[in-house]
Amino acid sequence: MPKGYLSIVLHAHLPYIRHPEHEDFLEEDWLFEAITETYIPLIKAFDALVRDNIEFRLTISISPTLMSMFMDQHLQDKYIKHIDKLIELSLKEIERTKWDPAFNKLAHMYHNTFVESKRIFVDEYKKDLNRAFKRFQDLGRLEVITCCATHGYLPLMEVERKASVRAQVKVAADLYQKVYGRRTLGIWLPECGYNPGDEEILKEEGIKYFFVDTHGILFGTPRPRFGVFNPYMCKNGVAVYGRDMETSKAVWSAVEGYPGDYAYREFYRDIGFDLEYEYIKPYINPDGVRINTGIKYYKITGTGGNKEPYDPDAAKDKAAYHAGNFMFNREKQIEFLQGQMGDRLPILVSPYDAELYGHWWYEGPQWLEFLVRKIRYDQNAIALATPGDYLKMYKKFQVLAPAYSSWGWKGYSEVWLEGSNDWTYRHVHKMTERMVEVARSIKHAKGLMRRALNQMARELLLAQSSDWAFIMKTGSHVPYAVERLRDHAEHFTELYEEVKENSLDEVYIKECEDKYNIFPDIDYSIYSS
Repeated sequence: MPKGYLSIVLHAHLPYIRHPEHEDFLEEDWLFEAITETYIPLIKAFDALVRDNIEFRLTISISPTLMSMFMDQHLQDKYIKHIDKLIELSLKEIERTKWDPAFNKLAHMYHNTFVESKRIFVDEYKKDLNRAFKRFQDLGRLEVITCCATHGYLPLMEVERKASVRAQVKVAADLYQKVYGRRTLGIWLPECGYNPGDEEILKEEGIKYFFVDTHGILFGTPRPRFGVFNPYMCKNGVAVYGRDMETSKAVWSAVEGYPGDYAYREFYRDIGFDLEYEYIKPYINPDGVRINTGIKYYKITGTGGNKEPYDPDAAKDKAAYHAGNFMFNREKQIEFLQGQMGDRLPILVSPYDAELYGHWWYEGPQWLEFLVRKIRYDQNAIALATPGDYLKMYKKFQVLAPAYSSWGWKGYSEVWLEGSNDWTYRHVHKMTERMVEVARSIKHAKGLMRRALNQMARELLLAQSSDWAFIMKTGSHVPYAVERLRDHAEHFTELYEEVKENSLDEVYIKECEDKYNIFPDIDYSIYSS
């Protein structure tokens, strides 16, 4: 019997970006990069573990926006075009580097990776990666949960708060059930943003647990008996887990974290920027903007500008070493905690953005696979468990009121509400106020009126995405985030005025539906209660 449990939670999310009006669109590449560099490598790691009959329990949260993009035929077809271009580029790189053995070996590696990614995407999972994660859940290896509908940041939904939060939660839960054939056990609150009372709406949808950052538990009332090493029950019976800082630091820290090791692949040196423009031009943005191709030939090497060729075998060995180190530290952590918690076994909750694994930290999926194998064969102190598993182990938990909190800078919403993005909220709040107004005044709408109201709900949900505020804060792709918010506000306002005047333009409604077609089964009346 183990002395405690480790619960690794990967949060997979990207904003809803779909532009059928453009043959190529820069920000759509975020999805394509993540498919090749994160989601398929994770699927390959899970497949290898299943093939070797290694039992494991991991949790992955897939946001409804990402779930929707996985299913979208337009994006599926664009991804195939994207990966075909990379296959072509990698073949050119094999020829270009044939006199440089170190680079040529890497060019072959990337070519094989791209070909295998296309095979997995097209042949194994029929272009919809939801099928892969559902398969692992049905096999009992993954606990797949979800997030709010468009990753809307709940603590700052101040106008018609209950209606806004309910819409974000219910639309997400309903889509999850449609795709995965069951209700979601848990939910990842966007940015771990918690506002006291939101758990009431989670309970309405049958959700059993959610996560907060460490201080959301430690500053809860009353004082938490077991720190963050045990879940707590809100008064309504929904469980809350807190993030373990030690396991997070081991991976996230820019100074102490594993991904910064000098043997690992350097993210910021890509042939999309390094090679001559005319050579790389067919494989970058049509507007001539240099972008990452995913072909990177250097390792981190050190803190200076000098970079040495990447050695995948040495990096793999280092990933195995770091997996062993992580496991050893968790054993010692668990052994210490067990002595402090009586007959209750501790659980370490380790949440990470899924895109860290593979995209930012190229060796991350390898590290995770090594960790699972080592936990299975090399020790007896810890076992992998999901939050849902742990809730079944004990009948009673301390009742706790979590504190208002988020993760991110300073831990209290500052990333999503500061000088660069505060202007957005007056527009989103006005949209919310108007959405509730028309939903309550127009009951049981049919035909064109219903389509207009449903599209208003889509535009509002998309405007509420926390991604736009985050992008404005970080300063990357700001014009796109501003344009998206403006686009949703303009669509919403035009539809609102048409609804109020009962003068509906079917052509305009269809244009909006075609451009932002997420949540086809949405029902605007969710805003009426």
